[in-house]
Amino acid sequence: MVEILSQDEIEALLSSLSSEASGPGEASDPATRSRLTAPAPADPRQAAKREARLGAAYEVYDFRRPDKLSKDQLRTLQMVHETCSRLLASSLSAYLRVSTQVDLVSVEQIPYEEYMRSLTSSIVNVVTLPPLAGQAILEIDFGIALAMIDRLLGGPGNMTKPTAVLTEIEKALTESIVARALKELKTAWEGVVHFNPRRELMETQPQFVQIVPPNDIVVSVLFEVKVGEFRGAMSLCIPYLTLKPVTDRLCGHRWTSPKDASGQSARALARQLAGAAVEATCRLGGTRISVGQLMSLKVGDTIALDRRADDEVDVLVGGILKFRGRPGRSSRKLAVHINRPVVEDAPGSIPMTVRGSVGTPQ
Repeated sequence: MVEILSQDEIEALLSSLSSEASGPGEASDPATRSRLTAPAPADPRQAAKREARLGAAYEVYDFRRPDKLSKDQLRTLQMVHETCSRLLASSLSAYLRVSTQVDLVSVEQIPYEEYMRSLTSSIVNVVTLPPLAGQAILEIDFGIALAMIDRLLGGPGNMTKPTAVLTEIEKALTESIVARALKELKTAWEGVVHFNPRRELMETQPQFVQIVPPNDIVVSVLFEVKVGEFRGAMSLCIPYLTLKPVTDRLCGHRWTSPKDASGQSARALARQLAGAAVEATCRLGGTRISVGQLMSLKVGDTIALDRRADDEVDVLVGGILKFRGRPGRSSRKLAVHINRPVVEDAPGSIPMTVRGSVGTPQ
């Protein structure tokens, strides 16, 4: 059993070490000894100059309170993974052909040891996130994984197994589910950092997975997955040291933008949409015939429409009636002359440009 020292015992040990250092083997140069034993200046600027003269390069680290993410950074992580949950729900619904719901439950920072203790019967996938260093874990509850596998195999989604062992076919199907989850995770994180998640290992015994020391801080993201009527948990574990290079990007102002009071965004959007091609159709008219008449039609027959030859025809844009016009010819092509709009454009609406020739259907 590992013995953990108390704070008093640690201070006593440090005191004994300092007293030993003052005995044989201490620095014989009085100048050196005075620099090493002199009290640190109260002024931080003087302290910095003193350390620069000594050539010391270090980073202050409090082992009792390790580096943590701020509340603002945690809120950003929450927004990122809320997006991930929505994307994954849509992807799994289409893949499993059943209504699938993925809800974000919590985002918290805890020691890695505590995260691993929370796992019981799970499928643990070790994932790398290049160019970010280190590894992460995507964990899926064994029960919900079996439910998704059963749906993929044509079942109702309530498969159970006495042991947490996957066959080769079940492993392949689980890998396809994990691949979709990693794809949506990459999409959700694109606003912060671009990485390419890759699954390196799949394990059904969580105690055999060790990606960081037990006391290291990790970000634990917990999801609830509902496949049909079956519910289960899924979680993501990212070590803090992996996120540390991009923590400056986890800021709220990156996800909010000031309102455009001048209307420049609307004008820019109108310019972009003005060049978009839409389908325009000229509808000459219509009529009703019986199935018997339709079956008896032959080449040379004439069908009378519900409009006269000099009536205006309908011009539809994107399947919506927009204009009235008259059919005619332009050079050797059929064309339609626009007479008037059916509905006047509302104030502030985006003008629409119809590109290409508008002809009558055959």
